[in-house]
Amino acid sequence: MKLGLVTYNWGKDWDLPTILKNLQVAGWGGVELRSTHKHGVEPSLNESQRKDVAKQFADSGIELVGLGSACEYHSPDPAVLKKNIEETKEFIVCTHDCGGKGVKVRPNALPMEVPVAKTLEQIGRAFNEVAEFGAGYGVEIRMEVHGKGTQELPHMKTIMDVADHPNAKVCWNCNPTDLNGAGLEANFAMVAKRIGTVHIHDLITTYPWQQIFDLLKGSGFQGWTLVEEGATTSDPVRVMKYYRLLWERMTGQYVA
Repeated sequence: MKLGLVTYNWGKDWDLPTILKNLQVAGWGGVELRSTHKHGVEPSLNESQRKDVAKQFADSGIELVGLGSACEYHSPDPAVLKKNIEETKEFIVCTHDCGGKGVKVRPNALPMEVPVAKTLEQIGRAFNEVAEFGAGYGVEIRMEVHGKGTQELPHMKTIMDVADHPNAKVCWNCNPTDLNGAGLEANFAMVAKRIGTVHIHDLITTYPWQQIFDLLKGSGFQGWTLVEEGATTSDPVRVMKYYRLLWERMTGQYVA
């Protein structure tokens, strides 16, 4: 497993050179750049700007794990759905041009006026479409386990059963709802073979962190675990160094 950052809240106010420098200092290897933050890596960049971003990453040795979009596919309005699909495709092209590996998307709601099964199928079909498009650019599409209702693992499994393209992956998000129903191990098993990335948070909360790392190891996962940290700190780089030590212990990758 590899340790990286999601620019939330740590990193949201850093420009790209600062992100790359701080990751190097902290010993973290990659980053998912969340859209709208100060780094400015967005589909609005021109060709020259995209080449510059790719060069900065290549020179730094830090991997652009992907771009974190807010694209979502649950709306019953066909125009809104189409807009989100087309915006996802713009993120895919931008990620490719910047040397990145993936785009994060999400489900975000179950509209009350629509049958749940219909919404889940719509999300899955849209996800499949952008996953197929992304495959043509070598860009993986990762659906975050996110949103009221949609973050329930049985619903995510339904979405993934519809979105059967091999380039459609899950971004496991370490939510409290992962423990619902039959529990973490059973819920994890529903999507384990489809996990592309993992969002992790504060490793000293009550979420069963050691168990999820053990499950990931047992499934053969060797990808990015990306820290999406909501807590603020006056010295994030110092905290990131401590975080890495704890992460190494919990993932079994500590070397004395």
